[in-house]
Amino acid sequence: MNIGEISKASGVSSKMIRYYEQIGLIAPARRAESSYRIYTDSDIHTLRFIRGARDLGFSVDQMKILLALWKDRSRASSDVKALALSHIAELERKAAAIKTMTKTLKHLANNCHGDGRPECPIIDGIAEPVREDGPTALSKFGLGHPV
Repeated sequence: MNIGEISKASGVSSKMIRYYEQIGLIAPARRAESSYRIYTDSDIHTLRFIRGARDLGFSVDQMKILLALWKDRSRASSDVKALALSHIAELERKAAAIKTMTKTLKHLANNCHGDGRPECPIIDGIAEPVREDGPTALSKFGLGHPV
């Protein structure tokens, strides 16, 4: 199989396949005499696994660990579960941060007149520098907090 065929079969773009080879996530493909990459059915399964991990938001480093665990038939499922639980915690932190950003931006947008005047709480809220020791422009809306 060439790179276009494996891309279609795995759901991973040719560009990403080359990138995964470059960073060592997958082994470089064998090369034909014409220097075209040649892939196998095993490569399809590996790329589908990577695609599944990527779709769940795992980082490249986490995918390297997952691939090693996937290939290790003597692995302990507790190792896989620990990685998954750690990733869940990170996703929950990110979800909470996104929820806070959404709430802040909605509040700012609701307080913006959206007319011809230059005054805009959205711009003011974004422009206010973050301060470690005190309130920000967002705190007057009960939204900002020191970092």
